[in-house]
Amino acid sequence: MDNDILKFIQQNSPDGGFLQSPEWRKFQESVGRKTYNISAEGFYANVIEHQLPIVGKYFYVPRGPIFNFQFFRLRRISRSETIFNEFSSSNDQISKQIQNLINLAKKEKAGWVRIEPATEGILEEIKKNTKYKIVPAPHDMQPRELFMIDIANSEEEMLAGMKSKARYNIRLAEKKGVKAWSVERGAQSEKYIEEFIRLTKVMGERNKIATHPGNYYQKMFETIPEGVLKLYLAGYEGRIICANLVIFYGEVCTYLHGASDDEYRNVMAPFLLQWRQILDAKASGCQKYDFGGINTKTGEGITRFKSGFSPATASVKFPGCCDIVLDKRKYWLYRSIQKVKSYI
Repeated sequence: MDNDILKFIQQNSPDGGFLQSPEWRKFQESVGRKTYNISAEGFYANVIEHQLPIVGKYFYVPRGPIFNFQFFRLRRISRSETIFNEFSSSNDQISKQIQNLINLAKKEKAGWVRIEPATEGILEEIKKNTKYKIVPAPHDMQPRELFMIDIANSEEEMLAGMKSKARYNIRLAEKKGVKAWSVERGAQSEKYIEEFIRLTKVMGERNKIATHPGNYYQKMFETIPEGVLKLYLAGYEGRIICANLVIFYGEVCTYLHGASDDEYRNVMAPFLLQWRQILDAKASGCQKYDFGGINTKTGEGITRFKSGFSPATASVKFPGCCDIVLDKRKYWLYRSIQKVKSYI
């Protein structure tokens, strides 16, 4: 990947930007989805085409489009003639690229474009630069709230900054003999990938949630480079009891997917495994570790688990998904179907 593109994506994406990376785009193509890219100076958008029954296709821009944040900072801090001219030029660029995105969607007969802007300010600028109606989507594709911690501090400082319970559980797992490690790709790794898939099924059945089919994860390992996607495992008494997929992208390490065997929850393997991932991320040069989605309004379950690693850290919040409505008939049929599903 071009280093300038990587730098632009990372600098202007609160989550590090992996879902706008060429690697994620290639993976989406491997599972049968068409993808597109629209980019220009100060603008970048990888687009994934989704197909639905009855209503047809729509475009999805995961965690994007990405704009140059500097444009918005300049607009807020000054109204001098020089800065205003930069603002006008940037405004024209926004309008042009948003129109390019809409034109592509219309050409491909997509009923709407689903976007996930990084900030409310960016969302407002998009609204100002299109004639089409933009409405909140019926559901979010990615979490509205992420928990990202700074891992530039020393190991001792990070441990000291944890909740005492999280620190205790890491040490308890070590004391009980839990082992945590990452898997090297190769002939022997296939059995570990199968273990990860097995655990996702166990977790899905336990929590009564839908999980991706095994082929989805197999394609990840086939298409995303080993230096970017890593499989982490925790073992206890000769069994794999916890497994995580982790993304190393630029200066951000992201916990992408995870699963564990509830039968062994008393040995606290997930705590040790996350800690192993954090230490490896730090050693590889990452500055941030992204635990993924949380919900600070409830503060329950997974949120309590993740926030225990750095309770003083505030979450990163996003406006959520919005839809640019291009075909009113298709879109409102889609919304009607979604409404009916919510009652079933």
